[in-house]
Amino acid sequence: MTDLDQRIASVLREHAEGETDTHRLLRNSRALGRRRQVRRRTATGTALALVGVLGFVGVSGTDLDGLSGRLPWGAATPATAPPVPPRADGVPGAAQRPDLVGSDPQVLHLGIDTGRARYLRWASDGLGGESIRLSVGTGRPVLVEVNRSPQPFEYGIEGFPVPAVPVRPAFDGEIRQVGGTTGGLVKTWQPAPGLYARASILGGGRRALAGAVDALRWDEARRCAAPLKLNTLPEGATVTGCSVDVAAFPGSLTVQLTVFREPASMWVQLLYGAQISGGRAESNRTVGGRPAYLYPAGTKLELLGIPRAHLTADVGGPWTDGYLKDKPTFTEAEMATVLAGAQVAKDLTDPETWK
Repeated sequence: MTDLDQRIASVLREHAEGETDTHRLLRNSRALGRRRQVRRRTATGTALALVGVLGFVGVSGTDLDGLSGRLPWGAATPATAPPVPPRADGVPGAAQRPDLVGSDPQVLHLGIDTGRARYLRWASDGLGGESIRLSVGTGRPVLVEVNRSPQPFEYGIEGFPVPAVPVRPAFDGEIRQVGGTTGGLVKTWQPAPGLYARASILGGGRRALAGAVDALRWDEARRCAAPLKLNTLPEGATVTGCSVDVAAFPGSLTVQLTVFREPASMWVQLLYGAQISGGRAESNRTVGGRPAYLYPAGTKLELLGIPRAHLTADVGGPWTDGYLKDKPTFTEAEMATVLAGAQVAKDLTDPETWK
């Protein structure tokens, strides 16, 4: 049973004795579809960012142990100081204003003690949720997610098999073992009234999970700073999501900004890799006077000429698991509008130049 099947079944069960709420069914289907697309694209970007690093391994003969500090699953402290999202001055943290969590895609209403842990990724999904992936020492990565509603936690954990995750978790603060091929631990709790949180770790121990949870700071707010800013948007569209993955920094990083206009999403991604030798040579489009390339499917446009990086706008193919399958989407001209106004930091490995 897929995530979507579970959500449909849940709604139908609740209304088994009465009229089915079709509006709620469609709304939940749409929200779940967007979350799944965000998770897929973020994971794909991280994997692609590692291609250059792993390609370098194949050429040089260096084994993976030598790269543990730059790979997400190693998470050792790199020689270069890892990026830290800057404070959002004047914005209260989740402990003071839990109602603000997920209200602004450019703000995270929690942080971590950087003396004890390292940021691997920070994100706001534009659907009321915020998340931080972090590591404590050389321990395995821990994903912390927070939302004003318990419902998003009923439908899977990134990296975990769907059947292994409890459909209706109890937010009681207990650490529970999760099955599957790799095994893992999950903790769900309420850090403040009206706020729900989940911490998960694959293949790690209770001490590592507890250490990551203890490193969280609920009384501060951070900006979703990124080396990418979108200055022009299509009419009626807004930026609703922000994700910055620095697990392999400074060797690589991935930034994804979500542009949304009912009922369509556009994913603008900046993929940097120190081992990327050069960009695409051929172009078949011009965007803002610069060469660009429209991929054969017609749903992805890349702005060329950025050293060691790929900047793309992607509207994806027709959805097959949600009600948006045959709905309108963004056009090529609108993708070009976004890329033409995109501002990329001069030094992608210098967080001081990020917006």
